[in-house]
Amino acid sequence: MVKVRQDAWSHEDDLLLAETVLRHIREGSTQLNAFEEVGDKLNRTSAACGFRWNAEVRSKYENAIDLAKRQRKEKKRAVAAAGQKLNKPVIELSQTAEAHIDSNSEYSEATASTLTIDSVIRFLKDLKKDYYASNQSKNTLEQYKKDNLKLHDQVNQLEKQLAQTEAQLSTIQEDYQVFIQIMDRARKMTVLDDQGTMPSPAFRMDKNGNLQQLAQGN
Repeated sequence: MVKVRQDAWSHEDDLLLAETVLRHIREGSTQLNAFEEVGDKLNRTSAACGFRWNAEVRSKYENAIDLAKRQRKEKKRAVAAAGQKLNKPVIELSQTAEAHIDSNSEYSEATASTLTIDSVIRFLKDLKKDYYASNQSKNTLEQYKKDNLKLHDQVNQLEKQLAQTEAQLSTIQEDYQVFIQIMDRARKMTVLDDQGTMPSPAFRMDKNGNLQQLAQGN
């Protein structure tokens, strides 16, 4: 599938990028693998994801990166210790069985078993912490998505209200123009009434018996 370039990075995209990179660090993977995973999810190239991480996102998660690196080291140590302790009791019990079986051998076996169980429990607790941390990031991402949907709904409602207000304003403007025309006609009629009726023209007869209209005011 050809990946399409997308210039705009949303807050949810940055959060997904940060959560994925931190998870890969904790698991002992590389950031390149994290960039490829995010690129597949967001339909971006791994190079674009890497540039975004180094240019914008990384500086905001310095403490989280240090914590993830420490968790990775502790996990490696726990796995190594668990492997050593799981193998050690077999050797010790074999040597003890070849030498002699007494009360001390039972104590050594119990002690070795106890240490092994403690290591496994500690390892499982670390896994549990990582699981809860991952779930918390997912829950945060889901909450951001819900908030984003709410904001979209609010924007749609405001756009509808704006359209209704514009329609009302247009109607008011039309009514206002009609009102102005009515008032203008009424004003003109009032002026004519104030001036009264125009005087009738006056005439006189000349010596030849013809009527002539007299000028107003004569």
